[in-house]
Amino acid sequence: MYPTLIDFGTIFSIPLGIHSYGVMLATAFITCSIMLRRELDRQGFQGDIAVTIVAAGAIGGVIGAKIYYVLFLVKNFSIHNLFSPTGLVWYGGLIGGSAAVAWVIHRSPNPFLPTVDVIGPLLLLGYGIGRVGCLLAGDGDYGPPSDVPWAMAFPEGTVPTNDRVHPTPIYETLISVTFFGILWSQRKKFASIPGSLFGASLIMLAVERFIVEFWRLTPRVFPETSSLSWLTSPQVVSIILFCFGIFFMLWMSKRPRVAMDVETPIPEPEKVASRPQKRRRRR
Repeated sequence: MYPTLIDFGTIFSIPLGIHSYGVMLATAFITCSIMLRRELDRQGFQGDIAVTIVAAGAIGGVIGAKIYYVLFLVKNFSIHNLFSPTGLVWYGGLIGGSAAVAWVIHRSPNPFLPTVDVIGPLLLLGYGIGRVGCLLAGDGDYGPPSDVPWAMAFPEGTVPTNDRVHPTPIYETLISVTFFGILWSQRKKFASIPGSLFGASLIMLAVERFIVEFWRLTPRVFPETSSLSWLTSPQVVSIILFCFGIFFMLWMSKRPRVAMDVETPIPEPEKVASRPQKRRRRR
């Protein structure tokens, strides 16, 4: 694996360089930005805002992920934790990115629910691409030792291991991209209920993470004597997210249908000039 592609050394004890995880994050953001703009344009909305939405999601996501990591996963805090290539926790990023994106959409001329419907499936795609970065970095997201044919070792990873383990980032990429393909291919069927596609995307995100957690080394939440001792903290969050996704879809289905406020395109001057003028009949 190649966690660091180019190493620039350290400045004030802060490591600097181009990391494979960051490269894959950039790939995910660029890909999602292009697809978001095209889909917004197709639906008659302002596609120019796509870059702003993705940038807000990226900045808010990184801040949220780091805050979650420092507050809940780091035992001995240091300034290095804030600038290390590891420690970008998905659910923290989802919360921070969602808040930033919601603020941007609210201030834009685009209708809120149809816009988040476009964003929903792209979360799965971006997450799947980002997990390739986790695989290349070997950042500890892998699973327990295994003898399956596709098991991998990460001797040069950010969190190295010489044992052959479950490459769970591959599992997450495959599941996420599959779920994205399903939702994206059926997105027009959700159009009659604005917001429902976003709710379905949250459900898919929750299902994906809940399943993969069975092959990860995440610490369990409840004591061993509890009947829920098998649950990890991401699985608990996944259950909450799953329930919220169902609630959101039901809520959207019961809302009164309101025509979307989309501006009618202004005809170009040359087209207006070329139209035949109607003559008034003389009485």
